[in-house]
Amino acid sequence: MSALPEAEVQTAPLLEVEDLVVEFGPVRAVDGVSFRLPAGPYGFALVGESGSGKTTIARALMRLVAPTSGSIRLDGHDVVGSNGRGSGRALRAYRRAVQIVFQDPTTSLDPRARIGSTIAEPLRAHGIVPRADVGARVTELLTEVGLEPEMAERYPHQLSGGQRQRVAIARALSVEPRVLVLDEPTSALDVTVQARILELIAKLRRERALAYVLISHNLAVVEQLCEETAVLYLGRIVEHGPTEEILARPAHPYTLALRSAVPEIDLAARRSRIVLPGTVPDPANPPPGCPFHPRCPYANERSRTEVPELRAVAGRTIACHRAEEILAGNV
Repeated sequence: MSALPEAEVQTAPLLEVEDLVVEFGPVRAVDGVSFRLPAGPYGFALVGESGSGKTTIARALMRLVAPTSGSIRLDGHDVVGSNGRGSGRALRAYRRAVQIVFQDPTTSLDPRARIGSTIAEPLRAHGIVPRADVGARVTELLTEVGLEPEMAERYPHQLSGGQRQRVAIARALSVEPRVLVLDEPTSALDVTVQARILELIAKLRRERALAYVLISHNLAVVEQLCEETAVLYLGRIVEHGPTEEILARPAHPYTLALRSAVPEIDLAARRSRIVLPGTVPDPANPPPGCPFHPRCPYANERSRTEVPELRAVAGRTIACHRAEEILAGNV
């Protein structure tokens, strides 16, 4: 399935992230990340290897970690605040509007709570429906994500991995969010179950007009669900633009390598696999110049000494000194 129709794209910014920095001691896990998420239905992807900063951004968006600097705005209202925490009332409203589905439903669900209680808790906490109607609303949410109402009486260990992830999605939807943060929502599931969860996300997007930030390392999944993609390396965005353009004509050497790993059914469209040498550098001691240059097949002297700025090239933004050459096939 290809990326979702461009006709659905909205232009008004809903969630805005500006120059986001997150540090843990000497490690700058997120380094100046900026993006805008329009009102839904819309999918925005953050992709990259492990250690690229994807999950840290997700946790910062949920205010589970405090940004070192930068801003996060919902409808133009800053939810970080000068103290890095924001006000209690603003955070409560924000956390209802922005919900997360974690990678592993086994660890994100309370093993001691029945499924019905897990979904009912946020309904009561936020006063979504009158208390007398909570049970009926739980049934509606279970049905919406493709589960039988009797699942409400079961515990997480009595469900399959795919069923547990559907419960996690139902819990996130219970407070009627405007934004979902999907942190590798299918990576802990087998291939068949992955496809069903992706179909569910696409269905909910249409029916609820959801906007979502999809955290993934899988460009095939991104191609199905997202109009816009930002590629991360060592906490920085190295390429950002329309998903279709980035996947069809990658301009950063790192994006080229990620794209080459996506299987192609069409033999004519298959690319030679690019295997990057080495591993992601130590974020506490990044290399000089371009952070990617120790692994880059196109690195030159400028790459080794000068950090490339994120700049506009061919309808996207790229942090690479040789982007134009790569797009033109002159490397």
